[in-house]
Amino acid sequence: MTTEPPTASPGFVKLAMRNMVRKGRQSLVHFGLTALGLTGFLVLIAWLGRPQLPQ
Repeated sequence: MTTEPPTASPGFVKLAMRNMVRKGRQSLVHFGLTALGLTGFLVLIAWLGRPQLPQ
């Protein structure tokens, strides 16, 4: 009775990294747009929630 090791499916991170290497520039552009969008959203929330200090 021979037991063959089960072929493990690649993990999500491994597949994502392989896809990122394959697509190259497109992945970097999407990452940059996502980073800018998130930063802009956080700045907007911080600006809207700023305290109103008496002068």
